[in-house]
Amino acid sequence: MSEITKVALDAMGGDNAPVEIVKGAMDAISKRKDIKIFLVGQENVVQKELEKYTYDKEQIEVVDAPEVIETAEPPVMAIRKKKQSSIVVAMNMVKKGEADAFVSAGSSGAILVGGQLLVGRIKGVERPPLAPLLPTEKGVSLLIDCGANVDARPSHLVQFAKIGSIYMEHVMGVKNPKVAIVNIGAEEEKGNALVKETFPLLKECEDINFIGSIEAREIPHGMADVIVCEAFVGNVILKLYEGVGAVLISKVKKGMMTSLRSKIGALLVKPALKETLKSFDASEHGGAPLLGLNGLVVKTHGSSKAKEVSNSIIQCVTFKEQGINEKIKERIQKQENENQE
Repeated sequence: MSEITKVALDAMGGDNAPVEIVKGAMDAISKRKDIKIFLVGQENVVQKELEKYTYDKEQIEVVDAPEVIETAEPPVMAIRKKKQSSIVVAMNMVKKGEADAFVSAGSSGAILVGGQLLVGRIKGVERPPLAPLLPTEKGVSLLIDCGANVDARPSHLVQFAKIGSIYMEHVMGVKNPKVAIVNIGAEEEKGNALVKETFPLLKECEDINFIGSIEAREIPHGMADVIVCEAFVGNVILKLYEGVGAVLISKVKKGMMTSLRSKIGALLVKPALKETLKSFDASEHGGAPLLGLNGLVVKTHGSSKAKEVSNSIIQCVTFKEQGINEKIKERIQKQENENQE
């Protein structure tokens, strides 16, 4: 049997906790026997939810964390004051090696702060980026950064490109992934000061396959495997992507119910349409890992349902098996040695 991946799951985080979080944990262990999940949260609340299920007791363990960090709380203060919160307790488990990964749908700010303060950055990583997978016409692309570093510098974006390349190659199996920087045009002289300064630095990188600029409209077509940007731009892209996707799906479904003819047509195309829409469902690809830390931290949407929670947990297995942190450490160390020579 393969090695067990231990995941500390924030049972109290997100709009649908603990119901959908626990349901997601159950779904994950039903699919994989090489996972152990620590449900971290208010013990009485979590245990009550667990009573609904029959499950392998070896794969689920409850870890009591009586405090909860709310979304509106100042992140730094919350992490420092609420030592017994589910986020802090679970991240400390990763820090101590008691868990391989932490998954949460809770406060984004607290997760970003806790990741850096508690789990800690890999030596040489300047800013850990959040990197979700976006569904595209050709499969998926990695958007890096989507929310962690609003005021990034050129050196940060260069690191994002390198870290993203490692992730796409070893987690997603994309050989020599194509890297592009988000811009308002294809020409090298276009863009704001950050993009103009970063572009030539990316061109000089011999260890990534940099293909130049990518415009937002090209992202859904899968023109690049790694999409590099600072967090403000990345977050706008992500939220617009999700919003347009949801509206289109709703419009298609509504349009198919407008007449008897459209309803008959809907029945005929339903299997193919369902498969197509599934491929463009972001929740199929799990959460966004905060890359460049000493342990794996995965942030899922605050509105996550069981499917996204389950996929985020399973995502952690691949991350561990491929030794992504070790590969990032090697790449960063190599870069530092070259800079010293």
